[in-house]
Amino acid sequence: MIDLLRTFTPRNEIILEEVPAPQKLAAYSFAFTADISNGSLGDAEDEVASGRFVILHEPGGQDTWEGDFRCVTFMRADVDSEMQEDPLLPEVGWNWLLDSLNATGASYNAPSGTVTRVSSASFGKLSPRNDESEIEIRASWSPVITSPDDMFAHVQAWCNLITEVAGLPPVPEGVSTIASARRRV
Repeated sequence: MIDLLRTFTPRNEIILEEVPAPQKLAAYSFAFTADISNGSLGDAEDEVASGRFVILHEPGGQDTWEGDFRCVTFMRADVDSEMQEDPLLPEVGWNWLLDSLNATGASYNAPSGTVTRVSSASFGKLSPRNDESEIEIRASWSPVITSPDDMFAHVQAWCNLITEVAGLPPVPEGVSTIASARRRV
C-alpha cells in the first residue's frame, strides 16, 4: 500500500513530502506533510497552511480504532482575525473535515478530534509584526479499507480539507489544474 500512496498526486498548490512516521503507535505507519504557500512559491514566509497525515496499521486493530487502520492528522492555517473571532469556527472546522471525507466517498468509523483557534500578539522587539490568527485541526478516523485503492479517497479528502482550510477555491469536477504537483525529496 505504501508504494501506491507514493503515487498519489494532489492539486498543484500542495507540496507533499514523505517524512518519518511515528514508530510506537502501530506495527506499521506511513506519513507525509503538506505545505501550501501564497503563490505556491514554497517560501516558508508565504506559507498559509501546513499539515501532517499519518496512516497507522495494526493487524487486528486496537480497541478504540474500530478497524485495522487509523488516519491521524494535524493541520494549521492562517485565518483573518474576523474569522478567528467567530464562535462557530470550531464547529465549521470540524464540518470541513467530515464534509471532505464524505465528498470523496471515503468510508470511515470513529472520527474524533479537536479544532483550536489560535491568536498571537507580538510585544517588545517583535511588536512590528502583525497579530496572527490561525485555526488548528487535530483529527483521527478509522478508514474502511477493502482494497488498497480505498486509501486514496482518505488522502484526497485530507488534501481537500487542507485546501479548504487554506482558503483555496475548489477545483470544479472534470477540470484539471495546469501545473503539475510538486514533491520535496
